[in-house]
Amino acid sequence: MSQFQNDIQAVAAIKETAGKTWDAINPEYAARMRAQNKFKTGLDIAKYTAKIMREDMAAYDADTAQYTQSLGCWHGFIGQQKLIAIKKHFGNTKRRYLYLSGWMVAALRSEFGPLPDQSMHEKTSVADLIEELYTFLRQADARELGGLFRELDAAREAGDKSKEAEVQAKIDNHETHVVPIIADIDAGFGNEEATYLLAKRMIEAGACCIQIENQVSDEKQCGHQDGKVTVPHADFLAKIRAVRYAFLELGVDDGVIVARTDSLGAGLTKQIAVTNEPGDLGDKYNAFLDGDYVESADDIANGDVVVKANGKLLKPKRLPSGLFQFKKGSGEDRVVLDCITSLQNGADLLWIETEKPHVGQIAGMVNRIREVVPNAKLVYNNSPSFNWTLNFRQQVFDAWTEEGKDLSAYDRAKLMSAEYDETELSVEADRRIQSFQRDAAREAGIFHHLITLPTYHTAALSTDNLAKEYFGEQGMLGYVAGVQRKEIRQGIACVKHQNMAGSDMGDDHKEYFSGDAALKASGKDNTMNQFS
Repeated sequence: MSQFQNDIQAVAAIKETAGKTWDAINPEYAARMRAQNKFKTGLDIAKYTAKIMREDMAAYDADTAQYTQSLGCWHGFIGQQKLIAIKKHFGNTKRRYLYLSGWMVAALRSEFGPLPDQSMHEKTSVADLIEELYTFLRQADARELGGLFRELDAAREAGDKSKEAEVQAKIDNHETHVVPIIADIDAGFGNEEATYLLAKRMIEAGACCIQIENQVSDEKQCGHQDGKVTVPHADFLAKIRAVRYAFLELGVDDGVIVARTDSLGAGLTKQIAVTNEPGDLGDKYNAFLDGDYVESADDIANGDVVVKANGKLLKPKRLPSGLFQFKKGSGEDRVVLDCITSLQNGADLLWIETEKPHVGQIAGMVNRIREVVPNAKLVYNNSPSFNWTLNFRQQVFDAWTEEGKDLSAYDRAKLMSAEYDETELSVEADRRIQSFQRDAAREAGIFHHLITLPTYHTAALSTDNLAKEYFGEQGMLGYVAGVQRKEIRQGIACVKHQNMAGSDMGDDHKEYFSGDAALKASGKDNTMNQFS
């Protein structure tokens, strides 16, 4: 028996106990409302989605074709429409998540207005967006089930037992729009206690997976900008533990932690690591410092810092900002050490922020990590900060150069030009872009592919197109042909925007509460009927 049928029986039993004062209560209506409110709290969501992520991680370990994907969403409505579209086009939400980008929270959700990705936005904005996203996804469940309940009532009224059974099966086996969110906590917004407190808020809002990076919290920069400053491993591991304790305190025992390293593009550190003996983590971190070895006190100027590294006295290069510089070319070695250390100290997944989308480069680092941690897996940022077209055309150009092909018809520096769009090189580059996620999942250990900011860009692009047409010669046809006609023909749910906002559910509730006296909004004069 389904949960829906169980709920009907359970409410019927309660009604019988309550006596005549509950005569007007319909047990099936109550069961319908329960079905439309499957998740009572954010913690219910976090526990449910953590289990999904763990199962997906195990499936990927068995078969790399089972990688997962997500798109970054900056508003509950955007996340909701994404999941509605996924269910419409693919029939289920399997292996498809949401991503919550700190960049988009800063740029779009701060009370200060648009901010750069430097952890200047309010901490609570992150947890608030998680809660908002799940509010909209739960409403998508309620709306979809509401439509099925109406179909069920219509089948019963028509005496169509076959249709009734078909719709009832859809209700009993309904798949929720609620999926895992990988949520960006940036560098933790302060010390480890601040990280713990924010992680708790995020988990309580529904996050089953928290991504944290190894930058200095108060120096944090976007991963695709210059000036990134990392922290010694001990500082970062304390924050990983803080997140784990938050999960455990709240009973989300299989919560997922993504440890992100920005070391590939970060050439600076704010601190010299504490070290107690040669070869410990602090000593390994300090060994990457750029500087000069000194032989005597005469080589040390006033205010210089000297550390013992590699068995010698090293005077690290310190910038006017007080920051210390790493050796040039040490980025990949630092990435590998960061990743191994994080996995050995409680992280579940890795995120390596790179400067370009190159399967070979990523695989080179992952293979080194897997020599120590064989099941190491990545979350990878398919970032809009990359010029994907130029990068892949240049990758093909370089590969073909090595193969000895004649490339005299191409200018490598100008491969972005539209004049190359139909060439053999560009066709091959597009093929590689198309297969990038599949190839990287197989060859470079990428379990989860995400695009951090896609809906930021789609909102801007669609608005630009509408503004150009509507305020230009096309006038109202700019909206009708460019938006509404496409919505109708593509079956976009929000073409019936009153229904999307919950008016039909409100009518259902009015009928439950008031019976024949209910004043409904969905009568014959509702213009949404034009879209039936």
